[in-house]
Amino acid sequence: MIDEIKRAISMPRGLVKICGLNTSESVTAAISAGADMLGFVFFPKSPRHISVEQATALVAQARDLSQTVQIVALTVNLSDTDLEAICGSIAPNWLQLHGKEAPDRVVEVRREFATPVMKAIGIANAEDAEDALRYATVAERLLLDAKPTAGALPGGNGVMFDHRLIAGHDFGVPYLLSGGLNADNVAEAVALTRPDGVDVSSGVESAPGVKDVARIHAFVRAAREALDSAAQ
Repeated sequence: MIDEIKRAISMPRGLVKICGLNTSESVTAAISAGADMLGFVFFPKSPRHISVEQATALVAQARDLSQTVQIVALTVNLSDTDLEAICGSIAPNWLQLHGKEAPDRVVEVRREFATPVMKAIGIANAEDAEDALRYATVAERLLLDAKPTAGALPGGNGVMFDHRLIAGHDFGVPYLLSGGLNADNVAEAVALTRPDGVDVSSGVESAPGVKDVARIHAFVRAAREALDSAAQ
């Protein structure tokens, strides 16, 4: 089943993901700007957290506006019961596991919910980059982010890691680059790492959890140009 789903959602290089959307305006902006993936955060400690009920309405809006946009549910160490509530309500194209889920937990989630998994990995040193390889056989895609410091949120902190740690690295599966990206620095980051796509959250906000329409458009435009250039 997973292999069939994996083939069905096979996507080209050059994805742009806007994460932490929480308003109708921001969903419209992301789609009109040309984002490929929309991320919705289910983590109460995050300023971008939304309820399942809120997500259901926003996802319905997104799918009315676009037949191709991919919906990503970002979760952190959730139980099967909580994941069932999310999957049953919004039927995401991807589950983004952004906690401390071990490889065997990724396998369980894929099997239980028949949904492709994007596993977030925090990078702070070369050992972290090597550790990401443990997920190459259990997740369809990786998301490489800055490793959070003690007490920080798992993601969305606006912090960039040293991209030289992953430059030229083959992780065995496609990956999205995340962490501290914005319209001004995404081109340099993509040129160095040559990822399969990029992910942004705080980099398109005017305040924590408050998406800015102009910044969304600027980021998608800059990211698209950088990814197209890297693919040539």
